[in-house]
Amino acid sequence: MQHFLSVKDPIDIQGLVKEALLIKKTPYADKHLGKNRTLGLLFFNASLRTRLSTQRAAQNLGLESIVMNVGQDGWGLEFEDGAIMNGNKAEHIKEAAPVIGQYCDIVGVRSFPGLENREEDYSEQVINQFVKHTGKPILSLESATRHPLQSLADLITIEELKTKPRPKVVLTWAPHVKALPQAVPNSFAEWMNQADVDFVITHPEGYELAPEFAGNAKVTYNQKEAFEGADFIYAKNWSSYKDYGKIINSDPSWMVTMEKMKLTNNAKFMHCLPVRRNVVVEDAVLDSEHSVVVQQAGNRVWAAQTVLKNLLLKVMREESPYLF
Repeated sequence: MQHFLSVKDPIDIQGLVKEALLIKKTPYADKHLGKNRTLGLLFFNASLRTRLSTQRAAQNLGLESIVMNVGQDGWGLEFEDGAIMNGNKAEHIKEAAPVIGQYCDIVGVRSFPGLENREEDYSEQVINQFVKHTGKPILSLESATRHPLQSLADLITIEELKTKPRPKVVLTWAPHVKALPQAVPNSFAEWMNQADVDFVITHPEGYELAPEFAGNAKVTYNQKEAFEGADFIYAKNWSSYKDYGKIINSDPSWMVTMEKMKLTNNAKFMHCLPVRRNVVVEDAVLDSEHSVVVQQAGNRVWAAQTVLKNLLLKVMREESPYLF
């Protein structure tokens, strides 16, 4: 695994999940791997779970962490090739990224889309420029179109809690007060399409995900129909892909309720957090035994630790191939 940007990077997804569950049982077994190694974490956007879970995972591996809020702590970065830098961008990514690579063994990057220009957002300019110029493994802490660490944690959670070999997993759109990226649902769909699950996506018309992410999932505009017999309900808002970045429907009837959960096979309720109570999901669901959002968030540590371990081993193999 050269980098961790999407479901396409791990060679064996199910093997990665099994490794994460083993690491969860023995979190300090590989603490020697990170000795005298440094993880750089660059945040272009706010974070709670991603920041804390990745730092905790690094600690468990013996890694030192350097954390930087790019917009606040550093120079404004220019990403365009051939730019005439006479504006408010003081440093080009062509210098900044390789310099960061001099200081760090692995670099994590978190950036969000602007939700104004679909082509620009889906080109993944920020994270791809770090891949191109840093010279070190890049770990996606969420990008404009994907959140693979979250999706790996989601798959770990489903593997832990499933009660049958092939559970029915439903991704449902839910209302929100503002336009949100498609990164989490894109990534969740991408990973579920590679997992051994019966995967269904439900949303109002106009909220279809990009075809490359929806993949082979069954898509329905009937939320109650989707919930019938489900083993896992994953709620998430996203803005329109077709009418890019827009809120085209804020129908409150799409909120997840206990009444809807009764249609399921005693399903577990999942959400990546933070979640707006009584907008996305009612209190009764979040405060019930259906909700596994805290366990799901806890698994972010083991997802990050598993990926960091594999990236560390990649670095070590390149430095000393005769040892492996």
